[in-house]
Amino acid sequence: MGKFFEEIETGDEVVSAGVTVTEAAIIDFALAFDPQRFHIDAEAARESPFGGLIASGFMTMSLGFRMFFNTGFISDTGLGSGGIDELRWLQPVRPGDTLRTKVLIAGKRESKSKPDRGILNLEYTVYNQRNEEVLTMKSMAFVLKRP
Repeated sequence: MGKFFEEIETGDEVVSAGVTVTEAAIIDFALAFDPQRFHIDAEAARESPFGGLIASGFMTMSLGFRMFFNTGFISDTGLGSGGIDELRWLQPVRPGDTLRTKVLIAGKRESKSKPDRGILNLEYTVYNQRNEEVLTMKSMAFVLKRP
């Protein structure tokens, strides 16, 4: 069971397990959602400014969220999100990179319109295996209060 709003404190950090990104996953995601040549064609990608195949930033963002979700922190208590306030892709993600997500609870407040929930301000950082930041993102999450 995920944590209820009252169990979460500003300053809490959640760190995920790692996920290794494969070439096939990069290409499959890109073919469906971001078919730029440096995401779908290894040969063309070698000629790009990136010098090789890289993951779509949207794939990195999706993996970052999925890794956080998989921690179970708000898996059963989360009620979605009101959006993303800031998103930065800092380093390319390449086949074979192993990513992990750290989420900082940067703030929290009670919902004024829905008394059954609170709102968390989340700061995501996704790291590669060299501990380099590859993505940062600020978002919010709606979380159930204890019944």
